[in-house]
Amino acid sequence: MSASSPLPVSGAWRPGDAPGRRRFRDLGDLLLESGTTLPEVRLAYETWGELAPDASNAVLVLHALTGDSHVRGPAEDGHPTAGWWDHLVGPGLPIDTDRWFVIAPNVLGGCQGSTGPSSDAPDGRRWGSRFPHVSVRDQVEAELALAQRLGIDGWALVIGGSMGGMRALEWAVGHPGRVDRLAVIASGAAASADQIAWSSAQAAAICSCDGFAGGDYYDAPDGRGPQKGLGVARRIAHTTYRTAEELADRFDNRRRAEPDGRYEVSSYLDHHADKLIRRFDANSYLVLTGAMDGHDVGRDRGGIAAALARVTARTLVVGVDTDRLFPLSMSERIAEGIDDARFHVIHSVLGHDGFLVDSPALADWIRDLLGGRSGRQSARVVAVSAAAGSSDPARRQEHADAHSAELKRSP
Repeated sequence: MSASSPLPVSGAWRPGDAPGRRRFRDLGDLLLESGTTLPEVRLAYETWGELAPDASNAVLVLHALTGDSHVRGPAEDGHPTAGWWDHLVGPGLPIDTDRWFVIAPNVLGGCQGSTGPSSDAPDGRRWGSRFPHVSVRDQVEAELALAQRLGIDGWALVIGGSMGGMRALEWAVGHPGRVDRLAVIASGAAASADQIAWSSAQAAAICSCDGFAGGDYYDAPDGRGPQKGLGVARRIAHTTYRTAEELADRFDNRRRAEPDGRYEVSSYLDHHADKLIRRFDANSYLVLTGAMDGHDVGRDRGGIAAALARVTARTLVVGVDTDRLFPLSMSERIAEGIDDARFHVIHSVLGHDGFLVDSPALADWIRDLLGGRSGRQSARVVAVSAAAGSSDPARRQEHADAHSAELKRSP
């Protein structure tokens, strides 16, 4: 589909579309936290590498809000964008597919092959507005069912960033015996009021769009659905993913040349909105942001501290120092709550999206985690991690640098 063609009512993948590298697994009915049963659940997923006879080398990679299963590989039929972690997953890379068997599922409630609002319900009609609320825990239970059907009893590593980090942490808290190593990147133990506020603005943009039709818009012609609302939601979200400094450096207050005369930063956001509309679904956006809003590993577990204490995995926690959506303090809270967790900071002008770009430091930390080094740290390292919560930026930087230097010297 060309950039000048009418915007689709939904960018969801549909049966009959090119499957690309996707595989599919039917999981049967899934009992949700709400007590509702979601029937005939299917997850789409992609794999790389070879599964060991004892399934001991399986790695689970979990995508962020608007990501999908296409972690690695080119844009091609069935995959409108290239792999989102191409620099981390592959032969000889930190998650080395010559050694590890990597699985990346499209999340439950998503729109790229897994059961979600754009899927057909058992009655043959799209789920649309009838699709039930799903939680992060429901999404993990669907992934657990997938693992069991693939003969995988546990993971050598569960890794994810942002929304994927929420699911990774939920895996380690809810199923500690199944997770040997854990990497939680640019994420949190519970949604914050600030995150929920931004999410509510995005949801309002979608739901107030005339073409949204209460969530039942799939029969509308191209150009007539909730595209405008989804585009506004993407503009809001993308702004929170970046930093004021980066936007200023790239665009300042410059305008484009005539005839449109738009501000360059506005054109940039328009471009990202257009791209998302062509590959995503408005209802899925609402379902997934709703799951993120309800994320709290401490719910019904005695609070966050008690929940984090359940984690037995060798753990890596990474935050981005300029992240204004998942501030560094959220990553620090996770690291401080998990026994012997390793904590690192990505220094990036990009903000939250800093975890998606090629980062030699992040690559080294993941390679080290998978290299089999003991996660046991000295008391001095743990103390440095705790002190990194200082509100003084200079002191925070000092402790973060000291912590990274200490970890490099760890045996």
